[in-house]
Amino acid sequence: MSASQNIGSKRLVVGAHYGARDWLLQRVTAIVMAVYTVVLGIGALLTPEFTYENWVHLFNFEVLGFPLGKLLAMLAFISLAYHAWIGVRDIWMDYVKPAGLRIALQVLTVLWLLGSIVYAAQILWRV
Repeated sequence: MSASQNIGSKRLVVGAHYGARDWLLQRVTAIVMAVYTVVLGIGALLTPEFTYENWVHLFNFEVLGFPLGKLLAMLAFISLAYHAWIGVRDIWMDYVKPAGLRIALQVLTVLWLLGSIVYAAQILWRV
């Protein structure tokens, strides 16, 4: 084998190099969403009745003047968006072969997810 084939420890490796990192981040975002869902579920079960005021209080509770409920909800929304991005990006990369179409779908996905986060923030911080 000649050195021009770039085989061995000094071979040229191409690709995105994000497999392990994104695998781990997807697990972390899943844990964040699971914990938030359990906390929100317990809060809903402990609520005496489902009124608008009680529902808003689940997201508006403060700790020492710090809007912890809203921040935890935003963390869960951002985790959901990033978790979805990793999954949908992998679907586009695996099943859409034309590069132009794949990039267009990825850009539309990112725009949709960013728009969803902004919309969630507007709803959450308006209340």
